[in-house]
Amino acid sequence: MRFLHHDAGSGDAPAADLTYDDVFLVPRRSSITSRFDVDLTTADGTGATVPVVAANMTAVAGRRMAETLARRGALTVLPQDVATDAVAEIISWIKSRDPVWDTPLVLRTGDAVADALNLLPKRAHGAVVVTDEGGRPVGTVDEAACAGVDRFTRLSEVLDPSPLTLPVGTPPREVFEALDGRRAALGLDDEGRLAGILTGIGAIRAGIYSPALDASGRLRTAAALGINGDVAVKAKALLDAGVDVLVVDTAHGHQDKMLDALAAVRRVVDESGAGVPIAAGNVVTAEGVADLAAAGADIVKVGVGPGAMCTTRMMTGVGRPQFSAVAECAAAGREHGAAIWADGGVRHPRDVALALAAGASSVMIGSWLAGTYESPGDLLRDEHGRAYKESFGMASKRAVGARTRGDNAFDRARKALFEEGISSSRQRLDPDRPGVEDLLDEICSGVRSACTYAGARTLDELHERAVLGTQTTAGFTEGTPHGG
Repeated sequence: MRFLHHDAGSGDAPAADLTYDDVFLVPRRSSITSRFDVDLTTADGTGATVPVVAANMTAVAGRRMAETLARRGALTVLPQDVATDAVAEIISWIKSRDPVWDTPLVLRTGDAVADALNLLPKRAHGAVVVTDEGGRPVGTVDEAACAGVDRFTRLSEVLDPSPLTLPVGTPPREVFEALDGRRAALGLDDEGRLAGILTGIGAIRAGIYSPALDASGRLRTAAALGINGDVAVKAKALLDAGVDVLVVDTAHGHQDKMLDALAAVRRVVDESGAGVPIAAGNVVTAEGVADLAAAGADIVKVGVGPGAMCTTRMMTGVGRPQFSAVAECAAAGREHGAAIWADGGVRHPRDVALALAAGASSVMIGSWLAGTYESPGDLLRDEHGRAYKESFGMASKRAVGARTRGDNAFDRARKALFEEGISSSRQRLDPDRPGVEDLLDEICSGVRSACTYAGARTLDELHERAVLGTQTTAGFTEGTPHGG
Protein backbone atom coordinates (compact mmCIF):
# COMPACT_ATOMS: atom_id res chain seq x y z
CA MET A 1 0.00 0.00 0.00
CA ARG A 2 1.21 3.49 -0.78
CA PHE A 3 -0.30 6.95 -0.86
CA LEU A 4 -0.77 9.05 -3.93
CA HIS A 5 1.52 12.06 -4.11
CA HIS A 6 1.38 14.64 -1.35
CA ASP A 7 3.21 17.93 -1.13
CA ALA A 8 6.48 17.50 -3.03
CA GLY A 9 5.46 14.42 -4.92
CA SER A 10 6.15 12.34 -1.80
CA GLY A 11 4.54 8.93 -1.41
CA ASP A 12 4.72 9.15 2.36
CA ALA A 13 1.61 8.77 4.48
CA PRO A 14 -0.19 11.96 5.53
CA ALA A 15 0.75 13.51 8.86
CA ALA A 16 -2.80 13.39 10.27
CA ASP A 17 -4.52 10.16 11.23
CA LEU A 18 -7.33 9.16 8.88
CA THR A 19 -10.74 7.52 9.00
CA TYR A 20 -12.19 5.41 6.19
CA ASP A 21 -14.11 8.48 4.98
CA ASP A 22 -10.83 10.37 4.54
CA VAL A 23 -9.32 8.03 1.94
CA PHE A 24 -10.06 6.52 -1.45
CA LEU A 25 -8.56 3.84 -3.69
CA VAL A 26 -7.03 4.92 -6.98
CA PRO A 27 -7.80 2.68 -9.99
CA ARG A 28 -4.80 1.00 -11.58
CA ARG A 29 -4.11 -0.93 -14.75
CA SER A 30 -5.73 -4.35 -14.38
CA SER A 31 -5.78 -7.61 -16.32
CA ILE A 32 -8.69 -9.03 -14.31
CA THR A 33 -11.80 -9.47 -16.42
CA SER A 34 -14.26 -10.75 -13.82
CA ARG A 35 -14.97 -10.23 -10.14
CA PHE A 36 -15.14 -13.99 -9.82
CA ASP A 37 -11.43 -14.20 -10.67
CA VAL A 38 -10.73 -12.64 -7.26
CA ASP A 39 -9.96 -14.99 -4.35
CA LEU A 40 -11.18 -13.55 -1.03
CA THR A 41 -9.63 -16.27 1.15
CA THR A 42 -7.98 -14.86 4.26
CA ALA A 43 -4.39 -15.60 5.25
CA ASP A 44 -4.86 -15.47 9.02
CA GLY A 45 -5.01 -19.23 9.66
CA THR A 46 -8.69 -19.23 10.65
CA GLY A 47 -9.94 -21.17 7.63
CA ALA A 48 -12.27 -18.35 6.55
CA THR A 49 -12.81 -17.99 2.81
CA VAL A 50 -14.16 -14.43 2.96
CA PRO A 51 -12.65 -11.64 5.11
CA VAL A 52 -15.66 -10.96 7.33
CA VAL A 53 -15.99 -11.66 11.07
CA ALA A 54 -19.21 -11.05 13.01
CA ALA A 55 -18.23 -9.30 16.23
CA ASN A 56 -18.79 -10.89 19.61
CA MET A 57 -21.76 -8.68 20.48
CA THR A 58 -24.76 -10.22 22.20
CA ALA A 59 -27.11 -8.46 19.76
CA VAL A 60 -25.20 -9.85 16.77
CA ALA A 61 -23.49 -13.19 17.34
CA GLY A 62 -25.63 -16.25 17.99
CA ARG A 63 -26.04 -19.73 16.57
CA ARG A 64 -28.05 -18.64 13.51
CA MET A 65 -25.53 -15.95 12.63
CA ALA A 66 -22.60 -18.32 13.13
CA GLU A 67 -24.13 -21.09 11.05
CA THR A 68 -25.19 -18.84 8.18
CA LEU A 69 -21.94 -16.92 7.89
CA ALA A 70 -19.77 -20.06 8.16
CA ARG A 71 -21.75 -21.61 5.32
CA ARG A 72 -20.64 -18.63 3.21
CA GLY A 73 -17.04 -18.70 4.41
CA ALA A 74 -17.12 -16.04 7.15
CA LEU A 75 -16.61 -16.35 10.90
CA THR A 76 -18.71 -15.42 13.92
CA VAL A 77 -17.25 -14.83 17.38
CA LEU A 78 -19.62 -16.06 20.08
CA PRO A 79 -19.76 -13.58 22.99
CA GLN A 80 -17.84 -14.07 26.24
CA ASP A 81 -20.93 -13.14 28.29
CA VAL A 82 -22.55 -16.51 27.55
CA ALA A 83 -21.91 -19.32 30.05
CA THR A 84 -19.20 -21.72 28.89
CA ASP A 85 -21.48 -24.76 28.92
CA ALA A 86 -24.03 -22.87 26.82
CA VAL A 87 -21.30 -21.87 24.34
CA ALA A 88 -20.22 -25.52 24.15
CA GLU A 89 -23.78 -26.51 23.27
CA ILE A 90 -23.96 -23.80 20.60
CA ILE A 91 -20.65 -24.92 19.08
CA SER A 92 -21.88 -28.52 18.98
CA TRP A 93 -25.08 -27.38 17.27
CA ILE A 94 -23.18 -25.34 14.66
CA LYS A 95 -20.88 -28.30 13.96
CA SER A 96 -23.93 -30.49 13.30
CA ARG A 97 -25.34 -28.19 10.59
CA ASP A 98 -25.17 -29.06 6.90
CA PRO A 99 -22.52 -27.03 5.01
CA VAL A 100 -24.85 -26.50 2.03
CA TRP A 101 -28.49 -26.81 3.13
CA ASP A 102 -29.94 -24.30 5.57
CA THR A 103 -31.52 -25.35 8.87
CA PRO A 104 -35.31 -25.38 8.44
CA LEU A 105 -37.86 -23.87 10.80
CA VAL A 106 -40.02 -26.80 11.91
CA LEU A 107 -43.52 -27.09 13.37
CA ARG A 108 -46.21 -29.78 13.55
CA THR A 109 -49.68 -29.89 11.97
CA GLY A 110 -51.32 -29.16 15.31
CA ASP A 111 -49.38 -25.94 15.84
CA ALA A 112 -51.07 -22.61 15.18
CA VAL A 113 -50.60 -19.93 12.53
CA ALA A 114 -49.37 -17.67 15.34
CA ASP A 115 -46.50 -20.11 15.97
CA ALA A 116 -45.49 -19.94 12.32
CA LEU A 117 -45.64 -16.14 12.26
CA ASN A 118 -43.39 -16.02 15.32
CA LEU A 119 -40.84 -18.34 13.70
CA LEU A 120 -40.72 -16.94 10.15
CA PRO A 121 -38.53 -13.89 11.01
CA LYS A 122 -35.82 -16.18 12.43
CA ARG A 123 -34.60 -17.21 8.98
CA ALA A 124 -34.32 -15.59 5.59
CA HIS A 125 -35.76 -18.50 3.61
CA GLY A 126 -39.34 -17.43 4.39
CA ALA A 127 -40.99 -20.78 5.10
CA VAL A 128 -41.85 -23.07 8.00
CA VAL A 129 -41.73 -26.78 7.33
CA VAL A 130 -44.50 -28.85 8.90
CA THR A 131 -43.41 -32.39 9.78
CA ASP A 132 -44.96 -35.50 11.27
CA GLU A 133 -43.73 -37.11 14.47
CA GLY A 134 -41.08 -39.01 12.54
CA GLY A 135 -39.55 -35.83 11.12
CA ARG A 136 -40.92 -36.37 7.62
CA PRO A 137 -42.26 -33.25 5.89
CA VAL A 138 -45.98 -33.00 5.22
CA GLY A 139 -46.02 -29.45 3.88
CA THR A 140 -44.76 -25.88 4.13
CA VAL A 141 -46.26 -22.63 5.38
CA ASP A 142 -45.17 -19.13 4.35
CA GLU A 143 -46.37 -15.67 5.32
CA ALA A 144 -48.81 -15.50 2.41
CA ALA A 145 -50.54 -18.66 3.66
CA CYS A 146 -51.04 -17.00 7.04
CA ALA A 147 -52.49 -13.76 5.68
CA GLY A 148 -56.14 -13.14 6.55
CA VAL A 149 -56.28 -16.27 8.69
CA ASP A 150 -57.17 -16.42 12.39
CA ARG A 151 -53.95 -16.73 14.41
CA PHE A 152 -55.26 -19.84 16.17
CA THR A 153 -55.91 -21.72 12.92
CA ARG A 154 -54.01 -25.02 12.78
CA LEU A 155 -51.22 -25.33 10.25
CA SER A 156 -52.82 -28.45 8.80
CA GLU A 157 -55.49 -26.15 7.32
CA VAL A 158 -53.14 -23.69 5.57
CA LEU A 159 -50.04 -25.67 4.57
CA ASP A 160 -48.93 -26.39 1.03
CA PRO A 161 -49.12 -30.21 0.96
CA SER A 162 -46.83 -30.75 -2.04
CA PRO A 163 -43.41 -29.22 -1.39
CA LEU A 164 -40.49 -30.04 -3.64
CA THR A 165 -38.37 -32.69 -1.94
CA LEU A 166 -34.92 -33.87 -3.02
CA PRO A 167 -32.14 -35.97 -1.51
CA VAL A 168 -29.99 -33.73 0.68
CA GLY A 169 -26.93 -34.62 -1.40
CA THR A 170 -28.41 -33.14 -4.60
CA PRO A 171 -25.94 -30.65 -6.13
CA PRO A 172 -27.06 -27.02 -5.69
CA ARG A 173 -27.31 -26.33 -9.42
CA GLU A 174 -29.68 -29.27 -9.84
CA VAL A 175 -31.73 -27.96 -6.92
CA PHE A 176 -31.95 -24.55 -8.59
CA GLU A 177 -33.12 -26.07 -11.86
CA ALA A 178 -35.65 -28.30 -10.10
CA LEU A 179 -37.20 -25.39 -8.20
CA ASP A 180 -38.68 -23.93 -11.39
CA GLY A 181 -40.01 -20.81 -9.64
CA ARG A 182 -40.82 -22.39 -6.26
CA ARG A 183 -39.58 -20.76 -3.08
CA ALA A 184 -37.47 -23.63 -1.70
CA ALA A 185 -36.65 -27.30 -1.86
CA LEU A 186 -36.64 -29.60 1.14
CA GLY A 187 -33.64 -31.90 1.54
CA LEU A 188 -34.38 -35.39 2.81
CA ASP A 189 -32.03 -37.95 4.33
CA ASP A 190 -32.00 -41.64 3.40
CA GLU A 191 -34.94 -42.28 5.74
CA GLY A 192 -37.07 -39.57 4.16
CA ARG A 193 -36.68 -37.26 7.14
CA LEU A 194 -36.23 -33.52 6.81
CA ALA A 195 -32.53 -32.64 6.73
CA GLY A 196 -32.43 -29.10 5.28
CA ILE A 197 -33.97 -26.43 3.12
CA LEU A 198 -32.47 -24.63 0.12
CA THR A 199 -33.85 -21.63 -1.76
CA GLY A 200 -32.97 -20.68 -5.30
CA ILE A 201 -30.70 -17.86 -4.15
CA GLY A 202 -29.16 -20.24 -1.60
CA ALA A 203 -28.34 -22.68 -4.39
CA ILE A 204 -26.67 -19.88 -6.38
CA ARG A 205 -24.68 -18.76 -3.35
CA ALA A 206 -23.52 -22.33 -2.76
CA GLY A 207 -21.81 -22.15 -6.14
CA ILE A 208 -20.15 -18.80 -5.41
CA TYR A 209 -19.02 -19.11 -1.80
CA SER A 210 -16.92 -21.83 -0.18
CA PRO A 211 -17.95 -22.69 3.39
CA ALA A 212 -15.48 -22.30 6.24
CA LEU A 213 -14.96 -25.93 7.24
CA ASP A 214 -12.76 -27.64 9.80
CA ALA A 215 -10.65 -30.72 9.10
CA SER A 216 -13.74 -32.90 9.59
CA GLY A 217 -15.81 -30.95 7.09
CA ARG A 218 -17.88 -29.17 9.75
CA LEU A 219 -18.70 -25.46 9.92
CA ARG A 220 -16.19 -23.30 11.77
CA THR A 221 -16.86 -20.82 14.55
CA ALA A 222 -14.92 -18.68 17.01
CA ALA A 223 -15.62 -17.84 20.64
CA ALA A 224 -14.49 -15.04 22.92
CA LEU A 225 -13.33 -15.03 26.51
CA GLY A 226 -12.53 -12.09 28.74
CA ILE A 227 -9.41 -11.50 30.81
CA ASN A 228 -11.02 -11.92 34.24
CA GLY A 229 -11.37 -15.11 36.26
CA ASP A 230 -9.63 -18.38 35.45
CA VAL A 231 -8.89 -17.71 31.80
CA ALA A 232 -7.00 -20.99 31.31
CA VAL A 233 -9.96 -23.05 32.49
CA LYS A 234 -12.32 -21.18 30.16
CA ALA A 235 -9.94 -21.60 27.23
CA LYS A 236 -9.64 -25.35 27.83
CA ALA A 237 -13.42 -25.71 28.02
CA LEU A 238 -13.82 -23.94 24.69
CA LEU A 239 -11.11 -26.07 23.09
CA ASP A 240 -12.79 -29.21 24.42
CA ALA A 241 -16.04 -27.97 22.88
CA GLY A 242 -14.36 -27.83 19.46
CA VAL A 243 -14.00 -24.08 18.92
CA ASP A 244 -11.91 -23.16 15.86
CA VAL A 245 -10.60 -19.74 16.95
CA LEU A 246 -10.14 -18.34 20.47
CA VAL A 247 -10.59 -14.58 20.90
CA VAL A 248 -9.20 -13.00 24.07
CA ASP A 249 -11.14 -9.76 24.25
CA THR A 250 -11.14 -6.58 26.31
CA ALA A 251 -11.70 -2.94 25.44
CA HIS A 252 -8.14 -1.92 26.36
CA GLY A 253 -5.97 -4.73 25.04
CA HIS A 254 -2.60 -3.12 25.75
CA GLN A 255 -2.48 -3.81 29.48
CA ASP A 256 -0.62 -6.20 31.76
CA LYS A 257 -3.74 -8.17 32.64
CA MET A 258 -4.36 -8.90 28.96
CA LEU A 259 -0.76 -9.97 28.41
CA ASP A 260 -0.96 -12.36 31.38
CA ALA A 261 -4.31 -13.77 30.21
CA LEU A 262 -3.06 -14.16 26.66
CA ALA A 263 0.08 -15.98 27.81
CA ALA A 264 -2.13 -18.36 29.83
CA VAL A 265 -4.34 -19.07 26.82
CA ARG A 266 -1.26 -19.61 24.67
CA ARG A 267 0.01 -22.27 27.11
CA VAL A 268 -3.34 -24.07 27.08
CA VAL A 269 -3.51 -24.08 23.28
CA ASP A 270 0.08 -25.28 22.91
CA GLU A 271 -0.40 -28.03 25.48
CA SER A 272 -3.60 -29.18 23.77
CA GLY A 273 -1.90 -29.53 20.39
CA ALA A 274 -5.11 -28.25 18.79
CA GLY A 275 -3.36 -25.66 16.64
CA VAL A 276 -6.22 -23.22 17.17
CA PRO A 277 -5.41 -19.58 16.28
CA ILE A 278 -5.63 -17.03 19.08
CA ALA A 279 -6.92 -13.52 18.42
CA ALA A 280 -6.51 -10.79 21.04
CA GLY A 281 -7.23 -7.09 21.42
CA ASN A 282 -8.08 -4.35 21.12
CA VAL A 283 -5.11 -2.08 20.37
CA VAL A 284 -4.38 0.78 17.96
CA THR A 285 -0.56 1.07 17.97
CA ALA A 286 2.43 -0.81 16.62
CA GLU A 287 3.69 -1.22 20.18
CA GLY A 288 0.41 -2.86 21.18
CA VAL A 289 0.65 -5.29 18.28
CA ALA A 290 4.23 -6.17 19.18
CA ASP A 291 3.38 -6.86 22.82
CA LEU A 292 0.31 -8.98 22.04
CA ALA A 293 2.20 -10.95 19.40
CA ALA A 294 5.03 -11.58 21.86
CA ALA A 295 2.50 -12.80 24.45
CA GLY A 296 1.07 -15.35 22.02
CA ALA A 297 -1.49 -13.73 19.71
CA ASP A 298 -1.68 -15.04 16.16
CA ILE A 299 -4.20 -12.32 15.29
CA VAL A 300 -4.48 -8.83 16.81
CA LYS A 301 -7.78 -6.97 16.88
CA VAL A 302 -7.43 -3.28 16.03
CA GLY A 303 -9.88 -0.56 16.98
CA VAL A 304 -10.69 1.61 19.98
CA GLY A 305 -13.84 3.69 19.71
CA PRO A 306 -14.93 3.44 16.04
CA GLY A 307 -17.95 1.19 16.62
CA ALA A 308 -21.49 2.47 16.07
CA MET A 309 -22.54 1.56 19.63
CA CYS A 310 -19.31 2.79 21.25
CA THR A 311 -19.02 6.08 23.17
CA THR A 312 -15.43 5.58 24.35
CA ARG A 313 -13.99 8.50 22.41
CA MET A 314 -16.68 10.91 23.57
CA MET A 315 -16.44 9.71 27.18
CA THR A 316 -12.66 9.48 27.45
CA GLY A 317 -11.01 11.12 24.46
CA VAL A 318 -9.18 7.81 23.93
CA GLY A 319 -8.94 6.04 20.58
CA ARG A 320 -7.58 6.59 17.11
CA PRO A 321 -9.02 7.09 13.61
CA GLN A 322 -9.51 3.59 12.32
CA PHE A 323 -7.87 3.60 8.90
CA SER A 324 -4.55 4.87 10.24
CA ALA A 325 -4.72 2.50 13.21
CA VAL A 326 -5.24 -0.48 10.89
CA ALA A 327 -2.48 0.58 8.48
CA GLU A 328 0.12 1.05 11.24
CA CYS A 329 -0.88 -2.09 13.11
CA ALA A 330 -0.90 -4.19 9.94
CA ALA A 331 2.66 -3.10 9.19
CA ALA A 332 3.65 -4.05 12.73
CA GLY A 333 1.80 -7.35 12.40
CA ARG A 334 3.81 -8.31 9.34
CA GLU A 335 6.99 -7.52 11.26
CA HIS A 336 5.98 -9.63 14.26
CA GLY A 337 4.20 -12.50 12.50
CA ALA A 338 0.63 -11.59 13.48
CA ALA A 339 -2.42 -11.02 11.28
CA ILE A 340 -4.77 -8.07 11.89
CA TRP A 341 -8.53 -7.91 12.26
CA ALA A 342 -9.90 -4.40 11.69
CA ASP A 343 -12.59 -4.13 14.37
CA GLY A 344 -15.32 -1.55 13.94
CA GLY A 345 -16.08 1.63 12.05
CA VAL A 346 -17.35 0.07 8.81
CA ARG A 347 -20.63 1.31 7.37
CA HIS A 348 -20.22 0.59 3.65
CA PRO A 349 -18.54 -2.08 1.51
CA ARG A 350 -15.92 0.55 0.60
CA ASP A 351 -14.81 0.66 4.24
CA VAL A 352 -14.20 -3.09 4.22
CA ALA A 353 -12.18 -2.80 1.02
CA LEU A 354 -10.12 0.05 2.48
CA ALA A 355 -9.38 -1.89 5.67
CA LEU A 356 -8.15 -4.82 3.59
CA ALA A 357 -6.10 -2.50 1.41
CA ALA A 358 -4.52 -1.13 4.60
CA GLY A 359 -3.36 -4.66 5.44
CA ALA A 360 -6.09 -6.23 7.56
CA SER A 361 -6.69 -9.92 6.90
CA SER A 362 -10.36 -9.67 7.97
CA VAL A 363 -12.83 -7.03 9.07
CA MET A 364 -15.00 -7.37 12.17
CA ILE A 365 -18.54 -6.07 11.79
CA GLY A 366 -21.05 -5.52 14.59
CA SER A 367 -24.09 -3.25 14.42
CA TRP A 368 -24.32 -3.47 10.63
CA LEU A 369 -25.24 -7.14 11.05
CA ALA A 370 -27.61 -6.61 13.99
CA GLY A 371 -30.48 -5.60 11.72
CA THR A 372 -30.83 -8.97 9.98
CA TYR A 373 -33.03 -12.03 10.34
CA GLU A 374 -30.13 -14.06 11.69
CA SER A 375 -29.16 -11.83 14.64
CA PRO A 376 -30.35 -13.11 18.03
CA GLY A 377 -32.90 -10.38 18.82
CA ASP A 378 -36.64 -10.56 18.26
CA LEU A 379 -38.04 -8.84 15.19
CA LEU A 380 -39.95 -5.73 16.26
CA ARG A 381 -41.92 -3.09 14.38
CA ASP A 382 -42.01 0.64 14.92
CA GLU A 383 -45.05 2.91 14.84
CA HIS A 384 -44.90 2.92 11.02
CA GLY A 385 -44.75 -0.86 10.75
CA ARG A 386 -41.08 -0.93 9.77
CA ALA A 387 -39.14 -3.96 10.99
CA TYR A 388 -36.15 -3.51 13.28
CA LYS A 389 -34.05 -5.24 15.92
CA GLU A 390 -32.45 -3.75 19.01
CA SER A 391 -28.68 -3.43 19.24
CA PHE A 392 -26.51 -2.31 22.15
CA GLY A 393 -22.86 -1.74 22.95
CA MET A 394 -20.91 -4.29 24.95
CA ALA A 395 -19.85 -1.67 27.51
CA SER A 396 -23.38 -0.30 27.85
CA LYS A 397 -25.66 -0.56 30.89
CA ARG A 398 -27.55 -3.42 29.28
CA ALA A 399 -24.42 -5.46 28.54
CA VAL A 400 -22.69 -4.66 31.83
CA GLY A 401 -25.82 -5.69 33.71
CA ALA A 402 -25.85 -9.06 31.97
CA ARG A 403 -22.13 -9.56 32.51
CA THR A 404 -22.24 -8.75 36.23
CA ARG A 405 -25.44 -10.56 37.18
CA GLY A 406 -23.40 -12.93 39.36
CA ASP A 407 -21.82 -10.10 41.38
CA ASN A 408 -23.22 -8.86 44.65
CA ALA A 409 -25.51 -5.82 44.66
CA PHE A 410 -22.80 -3.39 45.81
CA ASP A 411 -20.33 -4.41 43.10
CA ARG A 412 -23.03 -4.28 40.42
CA ALA A 413 -24.00 -0.78 41.53
CA ARG A 414 -20.39 0.38 41.53
CA LYS A 415 -19.70 -0.95 38.04
CA ALA A 416 -22.92 0.66 36.80
CA LEU A 417 -21.37 4.07 37.44
CA PHE A 418 -18.75 3.48 34.76
CA GLU A 419 -20.74 2.30 31.77
CA GLU A 420 -19.95 3.36 28.23
CA GLY A 421 -21.77 2.57 25.03
CA ILE A 422 -25.35 2.87 23.78
CA SER A 423 -27.80 0.64 25.63
CA SER A 424 -30.46 0.47 22.94
CA SER A 425 -30.49 1.40 19.27
CA ARG A 426 -32.92 0.41 16.56
CA GLN A 427 -31.22 -1.40 13.69
CA ARG A 428 -33.74 -1.41 10.89
CA LEU A 429 -33.99 -4.33 8.51
CA ASP A 430 -33.26 -3.16 4.99
CA PRO A 431 -36.26 -4.39 2.94
CA ASP A 432 -33.87 -5.11 0.06
CA ARG A 433 -31.27 -6.84 2.26
CA PRO A 434 -33.02 -8.28 5.31
CA GLY A 435 -30.77 -11.33 5.68
CA VAL A 436 -27.11 -11.42 6.65
CA GLU A 437 -26.33 -13.23 3.39
CA ASP A 438 -27.76 -10.25 1.51
CA LEU A 439 -25.32 -7.97 3.33
CA LEU A 440 -22.46 -10.41 2.73
CA ASP A 441 -23.28 -10.41 -1.00
CA GLU A 442 -23.10 -6.61 -1.01
CA ILE A 443 -19.81 -6.54 0.94
CA CYS A 444 -18.10 -9.23 -1.09
CA SER A 445 -19.28 -7.70 -4.35
CA GLY A 446 -17.76 -4.37 -3.32
CA VAL A 447 -14.47 -5.92 -2.21
CA ARG A 448 -14.19 -8.06 -5.36
CA SER A 449 -14.82 -5.00 -7.50
CA ALA A 450 -12.24 -2.98 -5.55
CA CYS A 451 -9.71 -5.73 -6.23
CA THR A 452 -10.42 -5.61 -9.97
CA TYR A 453 -9.88 -1.83 -9.97
CA ALA A 454 -6.56 -2.34 -8.16
CA GLY A 455 -5.53 -5.23 -10.42
CA ALA A 456 -5.43 -7.65 -7.48
CA ARG A 457 -6.45 -11.31 -7.59
CA THR A 458 -5.98 -11.92 -3.85
CA LEU A 459 -6.25 -9.89 -0.67
CA ASP A 460 -2.47 -9.89 -0.29
CA GLU A 461 -2.19 -8.42 -3.79
CA LEU A 462 -4.79 -5.81 -2.90
CA HIS A 463 -2.60 -4.62 -0.05
CA GLU A 464 0.54 -4.72 -2.20
CA ARG A 465 -0.99 -2.86 -5.14
CA ALA A 466 -3.28 -0.42 -3.35
CA VAL A 467 -2.67 3.25 -4.08
CA LEU A 468 -4.65 5.55 -1.82
CA GLY A 469 -5.44 9.22 -1.80
CA THR A 470 -6.85 11.52 0.85
CA GLN A 471 -9.97 13.59 0.37
CA THR A 472 -11.97 16.38 1.94
CA THR A 473 -15.47 15.93 3.34
CA ALA A 474 -16.74 17.37 0.06
CA GLY A 475 -14.76 14.69 -1.79
CA PHE A 476 -16.45 11.97 0.24
CA THR A 477 -19.87 13.53 -0.30
CA GLU A 478 -19.23 13.71 -4.05
CA GLY A 479 -18.86 9.92 -4.09
CA THR A 480 -22.17 9.23 -2.39
CA PRO A 481 -25.34 8.63 -4.44
CA HIS A 482 -27.18 11.94 -4.78
CA GLY A 483 -29.31 11.61 -7.87
CA GLY A 484 -33.02 12.35 -7.89
